[in-house]
Amino acid sequence: MTRHLITSAIPYINGIKHLGNLIGSQLPADLFARYQRGRGREVLFLCATDEHGTPAELAAKKAGKPVDEFCAEMHEVQARIAEGFRLSFDHFGRSSSPQNHALTQHFAGKLQENGLIREVSEEQVYSHADGRFLPDRYIEGTCPNCAYDKARGDQCENCTKQLDPTDLLEPRSAISGSTDLEVRETKHLFLRQSTLRDDLDAWINTKTDWPVLTTSIARKWLHDGDGLRDRGITRDLDWGISVKNGDQDWPGMEGKVFYVWFDAPIEYIACAGEWAEAHDLPEADWQRWWRTDKGAEDVTYTQFMGKDNVPFHTIGFPATILGSGEPWKLVDHLKSFNYLNYDGGQFSTSQGRGIFMDQALELLAPDYWRWWLLSHAPESSDAEFTWSSFQQDTNKDLADVLGNFVSRVTKFCRSKFSEALPEGGENGPEEIALIADLQERLGRYQDHMEAIEVRKAAAELRAIWAAGNEYLQETAPWTTFKTDPEKAAVQIRLALNLIPFYATLSAPFIPDAAANMHENMGTSPEWPVDVNAALHALPAGHPFTVPEVLFAKITDESVADWEVRFSGTRD
Repeated sequence: MTRHLITSAIPYINGIKHLGNLIGSQLPADLFARYQRGRGREVLFLCATDEHGTPAELAAKKAGKPVDEFCAEMHEVQARIAEGFRLSFDHFGRSSSPQNHALTQHFAGKLQENGLIREVSEEQVYSHADGRFLPDRYIEGTCPNCAYDKARGDQCENCTKQLDPTDLLEPRSAISGSTDLEVRETKHLFLRQSTLRDDLDAWINTKTDWPVLTTSIARKWLHDGDGLRDRGITRDLDWGISVKNGDQDWPGMEGKVFYVWFDAPIEYIACAGEWAEAHDLPEADWQRWWRTDKGAEDVTYTQFMGKDNVPFHTIGFPATILGSGEPWKLVDHLKSFNYLNYDGGQFSTSQGRGIFMDQALELLAPDYWRWWLLSHAPESSDAEFTWSSFQQDTNKDLADVLGNFVSRVTKFCRSKFSEALPEGGENGPEEIALIADLQERLGRYQDHMEAIEVRKAAAELRAIWAAGNEYLQETAPWTTFKTDPEKAAVQIRLALNLIPFYATLSAPFIPDAAANMHENMGTSPEWPVDVNAALHALPAGHPFTVPEVLFAKITDESVADWEVRFSGTRD
């Protein structure tokens, strides 16, 4: 049986993330993990906080705390919010962990041993106003390729071109805005990515099932302009993983740390080591997920991320793994997402524009957000969050379709029969037709989930819910009961059996509601293979309880308030 290793792009430590970050990686990764577990497959779902680099130092300084203390506190905050959204990580680690320190230094040593590290004396930008060298991403200016005026010194997020700070026109410090910059000489280590271009190209060409978004960005980095360039993997910073060759000091690199783009992806592997340690498991238990000489040959590895992270996961991280010459597992499927915009503009962490994950949980239960975000996932193009769409779609799908079905069926049975499935006769043509239709829909739903076609899976699930309501409208058991109670009992018994069927299929999207549905029906999740068997699983006399309202409707008054409240700057 295939085992599934699943990783989400690791969120940066410097603040609470907005809903665009959530749908760009963690939430669809959780959907896939929950689905695979629901099918009875072995899953290891890993994520972590990305804790190194200048943004962490600056955020800690702003908070008036030592950077290690700040990162520890923010890790707890992000872990708590992830739990609030029911993100089912097997482990939520930290890139500052001892495991990641050791593994990053190990990879650097292997790359050096294989002739893939070179020492470069280069000119880097020093800001007099800030009193420090500026990391590439903390220099802003105009992109020489597309003229975007907020390009960073490592990459233009508008055209995704890889840049050096000296390429920028009219450069300025992203920290202070100062243009009082000086180019100074410093020494750094570079990963010789250019020598691995053919290997990377051949590997990417085997990924015929990757989204076009993913492969187009990867090939752009490989072939545009001068093609793949060597890239610095160290920086002049205080906070980070010390530059070492394995466990040995690296002469000339004293006081430097590894660049965050190099150490952060390695945390995916290190996180598995953290997971094993947290559960008192031996090394072999995590290595069987990551090393093909230790049992990982039957692992399917799927990564989830926003499109801005694609270059580092299709080029940088694979170059590190391939260059090491060791039998580490490479990603099999990389699911990338476009951006979710906010109400006519962009979500912005720096400007506090939009709704952030902690704020969302204060307003509504997580299932509301999970359903809307996943059913509107920005797969083929950018998507937009508006409060009117959120209200309309959640009210219609969750309250009117699913919630209404559960309420109608259970209340009707209680009033006309009892709080137990009624006795009745055999299925008629309407029941047989419904079962056949749901069997086909179940197959399509599973196909979409296996292919990680998130919006299509949500649409099929919605159609499965709607089929139950259409069946009730067609058969009208409340009318049938007046003349043929036995036939009404058949209809309502089938409808009650639909509730645990819906709960199991819906659990990857709306886990809390699914758990409530199972609890009310006195059932446990069991993935349906044969729909006919599933819809006859609960016999006559099986007790149930009428649930509270599964989903309350979002009011116009609430939406009007939220539109104003989240239009400006976050406090």
